[in-house]
Amino acid sequence: MASLIEIRNMCKIYNPGENEVRALDHVSLSIGENEFVAIIGHSGSGKSTLMNMLGCLDVPTSGIYLLHGSDVSLMTDDELSDIRNQEIGFIFQGFNLISNLTAFENVELPLIYRGVSKRERTNLAKEALRKVGLENRMDHKPSEMSGGQQQRVAIARAIAQAPPVILADEPTGNLDSHSTKEIMNILKTLHSEGRTVIIITHDNDIAANAERIVHIEDGRITSDSSNNGNLNRDDIDKEIRGNSTMYGSAPDEDENGAEEFPDTETIIVANEINLEPEEKPEDDYDVNVTEDNIDLHLNGEN
Repeated sequence: MASLIEIRNMCKIYNPGENEVRALDHVSLSIGENEFVAIIGHSGSGKSTLMNMLGCLDVPTSGIYLLHGSDVSLMTDDELSDIRNQEIGFIFQGFNLISNLTAFENVELPLIYRGVSKRERTNLAKEALRKVGLENRMDHKPSEMSGGQQQRVAIARAIAQAPPVILADEPTGNLDSHSTKEIMNILKTLHSEGRTVIIITHDNDIAANAERIVHIEDGRITSDSSNNGNLNRDDIDKEIRGNSTMYGSAPDEDENGAEEFPDTETIIVANEINLEPEEKPEDDYDVNVTEDNIDLHLNGEN
């Protein structure tokens, strides 16, 4: 399987210095094309920070992130914006729909700013809404739809131009059990069509839908397991507990005592840290619309 995403020894440090917080601590991870991966962890574990890195919403303090073989750290802001618009379809817990636009208009809007012709974007928007079962709700505004329907509009917006990666951050966090099942079935269908699907979640039941489950804790990956489709939430708990030590190798030392990282996927065992909410709050996202682009960004970004 070709490698789509390659992360090597990635760190994200907040408040560098004596009181620094390592939200990501030498994380290494490889995700292949057409994988269905769940990244699971509790609040403050680093999973949202890792999502920001994967989605090019933020840049690491150190380490390497290769996307399609290209080093993301070397890209300009405009190039990162292009990656977010063309390579990655974002799905967020809060939907991020524009309230005064219809379902069709919400799906169509990013296509307008990508320069897609009117005829093509009309076809793409209608087809995306059809895929999520909303062909009869295209003219409804978000306030006229249920939470599950709003999330399906958000998914349609994410997939309209067939990005190779679907990145879903707690996509069912605000939904009831019926809507949750519908959304997960849509994500499974997208995966079966050839998309790489990455779900960020704290819920073992949601993670059990994925083919691969990566657990992150205190900014480090503690387990990385294949799911044969038979795991339930209790099985995942056992899997995580059974792999509670860091996998991979700690850095070697050369003759001068300097650390040398092995040329393999490596997870570095560092000092235990605790991320308190006041030190690293959960990230919120906004949609930024300009004359020639539509982009996602973190609240507080310039």
